[in-house]
Amino acid sequence: MTQGIVLLPLLAFVFGSLVVAAVAMVVRSGSGATIEQRLGEVTGTHVKGLLEDTGYDRLTVDTLKKIGSFAPKSPSEMGKLQKKLVTAGFRSNEALAVFIGLRLGLALLAFALLATPVIISPNVPMALGASAFAYLLSGMVVGRLAKKRQHRIRLGLPDALDLLVVSVEAGLGLDQAIQRVAEELGFAHPDLCDEMRLINLELRAGKNRVDALHNLADRTGVEDVRSLVSMLVQTDKFGTSVAQSLRVHADTVRTKRRQRAEEAAAKTGVKMVFPLVFCIFPAIWVVTIGPAAIKFIQVLGPMTK
Repeated sequence: MTQGIVLLPLLAFVFGSLVVAAVAMVVRSGSGATIEQRLGEVTGTHVKGLLEDTGYDRLTVDTLKKIGSFAPKSPSEMGKLQKKLVTAGFRSNEALAVFIGLRLGLALLAFALLATPVIISPNVPMALGASAFAYLLSGMVVGRLAKKRQHRIRLGLPDALDLLVVSVEAGLGLDQAIQRVAEELGFAHPDLCDEMRLINLELRAGKNRVDALHNLADRTGVEDVRSLVSMLVQTDKFGTSVAQSLRVHADTVRTKRRQRAEEAAAKTGVKMVFPLVFCIFPAIWVVTIGPAAIKFIQVLGPMTK
């Protein structure tokens, strides 16, 4: 019994280290691994992709995949989760298996820490609640990462459209203009440019332009990108001027971005009410009224006795 209690902290530390290493590895190289791999296939050079590390990283990934294999899998739920991971920038084939293993491992770790006398006295209801929270926490983190990536794509879209208009008006075709924009804005807006590079790779692989554009809208999940894809598809279908359509759409998207900024600025006053009321005003009252209240008690206190 004593040996088991001594081994529990060690096992918890080892499993926690594996989880932290897996999270750091996926976050570090998740967004651009597939793009680099496909570019390497096009150029004929080998580029190290996601989860291709050997040694400790490979062992961590294999361990998480084995843990995830015990989790029940629903096809509809797996499809939604895969789409969420793609939206967050994790396009590797192993990303889904690693995420499932990580989610299940966090739930088991939380249950083990609270159901055994490692940290506090064993409490099974608290352990079950912590396990459920840890199970849901990973999905919340991925959703947060997806929203942040969508926000970055939304912010970079007006600049990309302006450069796309200039490229098309200069005589480039739409495919070449998309490739040019992806090269020029890769440093300023890497997420959007990665998606644009994927469009060119799909076109080089023989996919129809309409399908490649629809895949862009599905991967990002951004409404402004969906409207851009719809405009480009209609322009290609009806044979209208691409440059003029892009210019009008770029003005519309830039106006939307300005309106969003104005809306966020208008909400600032309301959001500042709670920090002012609960954090700043009590400190001001203590500083201004505190000395007078202490003096008042010192003077009138003896009179009440």
